[in-house]
Amino acid sequence: MAALSDSQFTRYSRQVMLPEIGETGQSALLEANVLIVGCGGLGTAASLYLAGAGIGHLVIADGDTLDTSNLHRQVAYREADLNANKAKMLSAQLKALNGDISVRVVSSMLSQDRLTMEVAMADVVLDCSDNMSTRQAVNRACLSEKTPLISGAAIGWQGQHMVFDFRQPSPCYRCLFHVEHDRPDNNCQSGGVVGPVVGTIGNFQALAALKLLSGNDCCPATFHQFCGKTMTMTKLDIQRDPACPSCSSFQAKEAS
Repeated sequence: MAALSDSQFTRYSRQVMLPEIGETGQSALLEANVLIVGCGGLGTAASLYLAGAGIGHLVIADGDTLDTSNLHRQVAYREADLNANKAKMLSAQLKALNGDISVRVVSSMLSQDRLTMEVAMADVVLDCSDNMSTRQAVNRACLSEKTPLISGAAIGWQGQHMVFDFRQPSPCYRCLFHVEHDRPDNNCQSGGVVGPVVGTIGNFQALAALKLLSGNDCCPATFHQFCGKTMTMTKLDIQRDPACPSCSSFQAKEAS
């Protein structure tokens, strides 16, 4: 693992002085590869803090273009970015924040084969997508490649995030959420969302990634629920579903 340069030591000094990170942890962050699926409210918040923290290699994927209705919660963008691809515009912001890192853009929706390939190259995946079918596809890809997954979602005043470390036996996202597709009334477009709630969950995802990549415990397989109305957080352990169609087959192969 390469030693920090003088400029890197100065830039990341406030992190390096933390005993849980130190120079070794910061070097690990600089060498890390992180895939972020979705460049909306979750992805913009998470990616800005990961770029600031010195994650060396970020891959950001989103095929959507920026709409006026996005701006109240996707605050990395500007009005001048309207109708442009989100991943491309976010890349410019991240590079302007930290020229010490590399940012690769995937400006189209990920097919299953491309998703699996990108997951295989990542040390950790942040699912910042906005629909259930993508979340389940990301979950399956992370399972197949044994790549840790940090999943987030938000609607209304509520947000949630989960960490699944598939490098070891673990329940998965499908164990908790059995549906493959969203209900028509269960998304931001139909139900609304408070912008800071989305940012809060994105920041939690970034924090979990930093803990995981620097070698610290990040409470795997735990469901964290944030309520913006009461400003409270609750959590519960996620139990593996023996009949889960996503992870049961992988668990059986490992046991045989």
